[in-house]
Amino acid sequence: MNETHRAPGQRVAYLRVSSAGQNLARQLEAVGECDQTFTEKQSGKSAKDRPELQALIRHVRRGDLVVVASMDRLARSVIDLNDIVQQITGDPAEHTEQQPRKGASIEFLKERLTFEPGHADAMAAFQLNMMGAFAQFERELIRQRQAEGIAAAKKRGVYKGRPRTLESDQVRSVRNAALAGTPKVQIAREHGISRSTLYRYLENPQLPLQATEQP
Repeated sequence: MNETHRAPGQRVAYLRVSSAGQNLARQLEAVGECDQTFTEKQSGKSAKDRPELQALIRHVRRGDLVVVASMDRLARSVIDLNDIVQQITGDPAEHTEQQPRKGASIEFLKERLTFEPGHADAMAAFQLNMMGAFAQFERELIRQRQAEGIAAAKKRGVYKGRPRTLESDQVRSVRNAALAGTPKVQIAREHGISRSTLYRYLENPQLPLQATEQP
């Protein structure tokens, strides 16, 4: 794309998942049709560790609108959230390579919040910080619960580590058993997968789905 002659006023989306195997469908549906989409398929501890986000910030111009499905897709901490919003909406007259200021707008669809350049809305800024803090707190709680669950499973001697993926011959065996009328509970137990995973394999046997907990 020729940046020099690019007309302003684009709708630009930012999507992020923690790994390449995760589904982007919900975020794509939320942002709708866009002129440009930047998709991050890695977690990244901070904004500087996310090349697609950095590319988006370089791309946007005054008059553009950045759309994000939710705050937690843009940033993992309140500090990062505020910094990124400032980079996107800040006054271009203050732009430097070290501190980008692009003069664009940004909209968080889930939270129904929009930040525009040149408009210091105290209530919106308060909501940004409050919602960002709650999102960060929720992530920490989930991480803590996961760690506690793993520790409890290890103590009971039932923790199996990372889930495995069924091989192609195992997938064929699962499907053949189902076609032969073998009870699905029995098939799932014999292959060490949950019934929900079994049904996903039966719907599409080519998917490299991972086995989950024992049924």
